[in-house]
Amino acid sequence: MRFDAPGAPASGTSRCGLFHHRAVQEAGAPPTLDSRDRTFYLPTMAATATPEVRPGIRRDEKTDSSTDLEPGYLVICWNDPVNLMDYVTHVFQIVFGWQRQKAEVHMLQVHKQGKSVLARESMEKAEFYVHQLQKYSLHATMERDQA
Repeated sequence: MRFDAPGAPASGTSRCGLFHHRAVQEAGAPPTLDSRDRTFYLPTMAATATPEVRPGIRRDEKTDSSTDLEPGYLVICWNDPVNLMDYVTHVFQIVFGWQRQKAEVHMLQVHKQGKSVLARESMEKAEFYVHQLQKYSLHATMERDQA
């Protein structure tokens, strides 16, 4: 009886990590499990991959910003008769992280002209800012930049 793997050579040569071992039988001893032909599997060692060296990548000066490639959205705050000017200034400082002077300039623009463009951002960021301003009960919208 042989315990060869399917497709393995029956001679005692090795192929693809398989090899045959024929135990030496002593003369006159009855065959035992250890004395029969057996096939052992020895996994082959994986070769070490050589790292591939690629040339350095330079950033193109013209396409450095992702906002140059995608359309911009304007965050607009509109005037309302409810919120006080100091409160609007405070909200601009909180949401945008502006200094008081910049927040006051935009607040006065909202008060005198009826609206102020607060930022030009990607769609996701503009939506975020509009929701933040609305959370503070300011009338804010976003629209696609036509420029």
